[in-house]
Amino acid sequence: MSKPLVAIVGRPNVGKSTFFNRITGKRISIIKDMPGVTRDRIYADADWSGYDFSLVDTGGIDLKNENEMQKEIMHQVKIATELADIIIFMVDGQEGLTSADQDAADFLRKSKKTIMLVVNKIDNLGDDSAYDFYRLGLGDPYPISAGQGKGLTELLDDLIKHFTKVENTEEDKSIKIAIVGKPNAGKSSILNALLGEDRVVVSSVAGTTRDAIDTPFEYNGKHYTLIDTAGMRRKRGIKEDSIESYSVIRALDAIRRADLVLVVFDAGDVISEQDVRIAGYVHEQGKPSVIIMNKWDLIEKDTHTIEKYNDDLLKSLAFMSYFKSMYISALTRQRINKIMPIVEEVWENTNRRIATGTLNDILQQAILVNEPKTKNGQRLKILYVTQVDVAPPTFILFVNDAKLMHFSYLRYIENTLRRTIKFEGTPIRIFSRDRSDKE
Repeated sequence: MSKPLVAIVGRPNVGKSTFFNRITGKRISIIKDMPGVTRDRIYADADWSGYDFSLVDTGGIDLKNENEMQKEIMHQVKIATELADIIIFMVDGQEGLTSADQDAADFLRKSKKTIMLVVNKIDNLGDDSAYDFYRLGLGDPYPISAGQGKGLTELLDDLIKHFTKVENTEEDKSIKIAIVGKPNAGKSSILNALLGEDRVVVSSVAGTTRDAIDTPFEYNGKHYTLIDTAGMRRKRGIKEDSIESYSVIRALDAIRRADLVLVVFDAGDVISEQDVRIAGYVHEQGKPSVIIMNKWDLIEKDTHTIEKYNDDLLKSLAFMSYFKSMYISALTRQRINKIMPIVEEVWENTNRRIATGTLNDILQQAILVNEPKTKNGQRLKILYVTQVDVAPPTFILFVNDAKLMHFSYLRYIENTLRRTIKFEGTPIRIFSRDRSDKE
């Protein structure tokens, strides 16, 4: 199940980016006291009271402005509201209700999405500065000060109440496979080869696919949905006001809602920083994946070629050494028939559940081989381990004191699990908890 997506929209300079950074805990959005600083939609993950969700920041709505830059910003806002499950409509409590706010409210109502009206820049939450915004007809306004962090608890508590309804509305039970990579790596050709017909336009010109395209199909009696996406260039290679700038965001959204990701590399090119960045985003989202080296027919080979390519991948993708790779040619259909069997294998691995008894046998053996080191005269004691989730497999280590757990020992436990249990192609998550922590 993908995380709920919350879009922050409103006029320029009402404090959307300040709010975004406050909630995500990261200074991702640029903050500057002038309208129009945020042009591209920016994603980040956040959590509140145990609920995970994603936030997307947007440029300012200015419906009366007809210049080209503002038109592109509005394109992005429309896509953000289209993709969002919930919309936070932010207004400026110091400036008061404006006709531009009325226009923006009318625009957002057309989305038919849940809208939460947030009145920012209210330093004294007890005054009546927010009352005038009832005239927008969007229900009770939430007075906050994003800069000072005031009023956020009530807002976020009410925000997460909408998530259960959002998740329950999803009826599509198919396994969603996103196909991602740099422009012209052959993503659409792979999709067409898998389907056995030309569903998606294929061209030698980079950037043919602009939107994420969903195509359902069946394999071995299971329902799948293939999601072809636009090529993901480095940001400095994209004009800020271009169509491609928000096509890339659609590709990021495709990864976010996918169950499994095919990361396509061009075997004829050296592994680039952008290839690694795309794979890293897939890893950070906790998605199982298959690394596909396409255009293998163009490579001069000897008996050590695949070994050399695998070594290069291991060096470049050291942070996700669990990856599963394969070498294909979408053009000649070489090994295309091997993709879905590997997808099924990786899908089985990411959904694998291990009995608690087996896990604890593996854990005790790992501790015998390598005991945790002492810290400030105290030694970490690992009491037991249990699996709490799948896709990705997630484990909780119950310990005497979670503060004594070093990240290197968690990595050791992960490597031990991977040597013992088949988890190829999927990230796994391991957390330590004090035994008294009932959660």
